[in-house]
Amino acid sequence: MSLVRRAVPEDAGEVLRLRQVMIDSMAAGPGDAGWHAESLPTLRGRLADPDGDFAAFVVDHPERPGALAALVAGTLEYRIGRAGNPHGLIGHVFSVATDPDARRRGYARACMTELLEWFRERGVRQVDLNASADAEPLYASLGFVRKPDPSMRLRF
Repeated sequence: MSLVRRAVPEDAGEVLRLRQVMIDSMAAGPGDAGWHAESLPTLRGRLADPDGDFAAFVVDHPERPGALAALVAGTLEYRIGRAGNPHGLIGHVFSVATDPDARRRGYARACMTELLEWFRERGVRQVDLNASADAEPLYASLGFVRKPDPSMRLRF
């Protein structure tokens, strides 16, 4: 039996906690978690829809009942098709996080493997993610390659 399971609405608080762990690790310090309360109902709703375009896979913490050890989340996106991806489905991976006291046990890899299978089952032919330098070896071992990134962003 796999350690990995699909996250359910009752996991929402822990999913947000691990997302904050990821955000804090990228920002080199603890950030403001005041947004969690506002985000919680939306996340619960997304986790409650097993047929939706969002999935999160988790591992329960082996030493802390009720806590999660690892999280990987992703979404399906539609873009107009093109050569190599005529149906236009793209997977996007985000919020890959492992609790600091549960690292180096293969949990993130196991969650990523489940998410990638979820994408394959839905006909996805391309999966994108943004990788930190620390996580790049994991993603490379799963077949991801760096690409030139012409991304731009506008915030409202």
